Amino acid sequence: MKFTRAERLNRLPPYLFVEIDRKKRALIAQGKDVINLGVGDPDQPTPDFIQRALTEALSDPSVFKYPFDNGLLEFREAIAAFHKRRHGIDLDPAREIWPLIGSKEGIAHFPLAVLNPGDLALIPEPGYPPYFSGTLFAGGVPHLMPLRRETRFLPDLDGLDPKIAAAARLIYVNYPNNPTGVFADDAFYWKLIEFAQRNGAIVLSDAAYSETWIDMPPHSLLEYPGGKDVGIEFYSLSKTFNMTGWRIGWAAGNADLVQALGALKMNLDSGVFSAIQKAAAKGLREGDAEADRIRERYRGRLRAFLGACKEAGIEAPPPAGTFYVWCPLPTGRKWTSMEFCARLLDRAHVVVTPGNGFGPSGEGYFRVALTVEEDRLREAVRRIVEAVKS
Repeated sequence: MKFTRAERLNRLPPYLFVEIDRKKRALIAQGKDVINLGVGDPDQPTPDFIQRALTEALSDPSVFKYPFDNGLLEFREAIAAFHKRRHGIDLDPAREIWPLIGSKEGIAHFPLAVLNPGDLALIPEPGYPPYFSGTLFAGGVPHLMPLRRETRFLPDLDGLDPKIAAAARLIYVNYPNNPTGVFADDAFYWKLIEFAQRNGAIVLSDAAYSETWIDMPPHSLLEYPGGKDVGIEFYSLSKTFNMTGWRIGWAAGNADLVQALGALKMNLDSGVFSAIQKAAAKGLREGDAEADRIRERYRGRLRAFLGACKEAGIEAPPPAGTFYVWCPLPTGRKWTSMEFCARLLDRAHVVVTPGNGFGPSGEGYFRVALTVEEDRLREAVRRIVEAVKS
């Protein structure tokens, strides 16, 4: 049977990683020792006490029924307590918090709740692909905001065309930033809030990496006066507690925005499995020490990777957060990001992510995920050096 895909799918950018994925699988099938630094998927298990909490929750017959659309009160109260403890902000569990089946689905669905066809959304690039695809699926018009080293990988709000700024209905920000690893400072958040107030724009703040930091914890949009008035923030436990496969996160912030997302989700899904919510609540209530242990593991890996890069003469700026390193391509050769990453896979059997997969401004970079142990990171750097020289 022949069919035509919907135009919204045809408008998506090409998936640049298909060939790399194919080659990776072929090498593994051949028995090659492939070091995968591509996908941001933690290699360590979820902490034991959260696993035990899930097992205990499964003994409660009520968890097998459809969950409440807005989640368990137990989970929402644990989220509110986390924000009070971590950011010093008060959130109403009944109106200002909504559980998500992972932050990705909430981020991708939110434009459907606030954008009408033709509405403009400001999207940082390089950035997380669902910002772009979610806007397209809602019939919105994406306008890319390049993130460059000279502006510290922050959007240049002052440099936007005034007509574009005035037309913006939604603006995405993501700090700690994937893929660059940078933080936004106070001055940026003040400017962002003023921009949103002046132009009537909604701020979508992606804080999926809020608990993956190196030296100092990052701030939240919601900490700043006016932040909750203009914005909604998305959180995830995927990286905080190595829970990527559990699919659990939440949205918090402006009550009207949170409830709009909730009204949409009532028509799209049936909520998060209650047993997972109970285990996640346990993690939020009692997991601060475990979260710091996980951070310390990534700090050690970062030191090992940067040390090996320094010894090899590779430029690798240290991130402030996330478990990624945003590396410029080696100088002296005219590779594209895709060509360089393909070369590493072919010659070094090392998988890294080409920067242009996150948007045009990512050309000239590649992203390394610190999701293998320290000795494997040092071995990856050794192989990268050999592949560059050969």
